[in-house]
Amino acid sequence: MSRLDRVRDAFARQGFMRNLGARLVALSPGRCTIECDARDDLTQHHGMVHAGVLTTLADNACGFAAMSLLPEGGEVLSVEFKVSFLRPGAGVAAIARGEVLKPGRTLSFCRADVAMRDAAGTEMLAATMLATMMAARPEDRPMAAGHGAR
Repeated sequence: MSRLDRVRDAFARQGFMRNLGARLVALSPGRCTIECDARDDLTQHHGMVHAGVLTTLADNACGFAAMSLLPEGGEVLSVEFKVSFLRPGAGVAAIARGEVLKPGRTLSFCRADVAMRDAAGTEMLAATMLATMMAARPEDRPMAAGHGAR
């Protein structure tokens, strides 16, 4: 299985991304784009897409961009990130574009921009993230409760 196929498979297994209705729309080595339609159940009290949704999309775009550069069996875990919100999450869809700024064997440094698309198709930058991803192998980390080894 190719590196990009492994990323697509990992994305498809993420229950939380399915709950959001997020889609992996573009993938290349060191880059990942994820899109999510705005829905009422993803908004905060002012009707804007919740900051947690925008953060999740950016985190995943960074993580999958980093994973796309790892050797066979390599996965990633977020070590840290900083997100800045530049404007409210107003629009019909959020688009997170992640890229690896500096890959590494253990740590990869990434960036993601999250744009909101309006009904006319215009995009406005809503958030930006700087993130550090750690390379991990499934056997190097404890399994979540209720999840067995694959």
